[in-house]
Amino acid sequence: MLASQIASNLALINWTVLAGLAVGSFAVVLLARVRTPATKGYLAFTAGCAAAFGILAWLSDDGLTPAATGSPLVDDPLFDAPRRLAMALFVVLALVTTVALARGRRGVWPAVAAFLAGIASLAFAALAWGTGGAVATLMLGTQLLVLTAATGGVFAAMVLGHWYLVTPRLPEAPLVLVSRGLLLVVGLQVALFLLWVGLGAGPGASGGPFAALVGPWALFVWLRLVVGLAFPLVVSWAALQTARSRSMESATGLLYINVGTIAAGTIVAAGLYFGAGLLV
Repeated sequence: MLASQIASNLALINWTVLAGLAVGSFAVVLLARVRTPATKGYLAFTAGCAAAFGILAWLSDDGLTPAATGSPLVDDPLFDAPRRLAMALFVVLALVTTVALARGRRGVWPAVAAFLAGIASLAFAALAWGTGGAVATLMLGTQLLVLTAATGGVFAAMVLGHWYLVTPRLPEAPLVLVSRGLLLVVGLQVALFLLWVGLGAGPGASGGPFAALVGPWALFVWLRLVVGLAFPLVVSWAALQTARSRSMESATGLLYINVGTIAAGTIVAAGLYFGAGLLV
């Protein structure tokens, strides 16, 4: 019954993962463009991937509402159209940025505009699905932002690791910066997990502080903690150390592992929110 309750919200989980890949990986492009000597090939390719993920997120955003079966969430349809419009705007601006980067231009201003449009789409999603008032909406918005940073960030970091195989003279600074950022984001996720579970956060939470660790959803909550947070935190630290020592093949392999575990953690976190109303 619990698994089917999560499965009934697969469309919302799918949107969360795709939007996270799109906006998160594009944020890394913007950061790398401004702060590092990353190659135009990497920047244009990753921006193009972000635009493709954005198209998939926009296509999947058709009548997204929490399923009635057991879900404690209530959708506010007022924000559905703005969410789709913001994602469409993100796609257009991401494509403009991709073309600009491929031609060797800086492309900073369209990149900033695309990033803001992506953030707006996430904000409208939080307003639509943040059941329980302004505080609940703010907490969901924070969760979506951090899931986006982790999911898209690890994808962009993995692609960057591959770039060193074809551009061996590229300095290690770009991968070190992105890997450090990923480590900080996963660390923040661990802190938020403790905060959410400690507060009993989410419209479906009951039983008081830390009740989610022993309640009916405990298996999925522990999977989120162990597989989606604790393990990626260790692997992210190892990836940062290997990037610093220019062991780029090892760093890329570790980031490959993190792509799977962080994506799995995002899926479980989204499933627990949309299926059970739990923030983890």
